[in-house]
Amino acid sequence: QVQLVESGGGLVQAGGSLRLSCAASGSLFSINVMGWYRQAPGKQRELVASITSGGGITNYAMSVKGRFTISVDNAKNRAYLQMNSLKSEDTGVYYCNRQQLLGTSMKDYWGQGTQVTVSS
Repeated sequence: QVQLVESGGGLVQAGGSLRLSCAASGSLFSINVMGWYRQAPGKQRELVASITSGGGITNYAMSVKGRFTISVDNAKNRAYLQMNSLKSEDTGVYYCNRQQLLGTSMKDYWGQGTQVTVSS
C-alpha cells in the first residue's frame, strides 16, 4: 500500500505563488509517475502536471504551462508543485497522485487533497 500526504495549500492573491508538497510512504517502487490533479467546484478532476520517475519526462496542462513546475526528490520520496502567477481559475482542491507498476498493470494512489484558493 502507498500513502500520499499533501501540504502547502492555502489562500493567496492573484499573481502570487504557492508550493505544494506531497510526501509518499509505504510500498514504493522505483518505476513510477507522480502527478498533481485538481478539481474545481462543479468540475471534473483534471491533470495539472506529471513527472516520470527520475524526473525524465514532464507533462503540463496547457493552462499552467510556463507558470507551474513539477519536481521530485527521490531521496525524500517527495513531489512538489511550484505554482507562480496564480489566477482565480487555479482555485480548487489539488490532489497528489502516484502511479506505479503492480503486477502487470499500473495502479493509482491518491492523497486526500489540499485546498488552493486564489482571490482576485
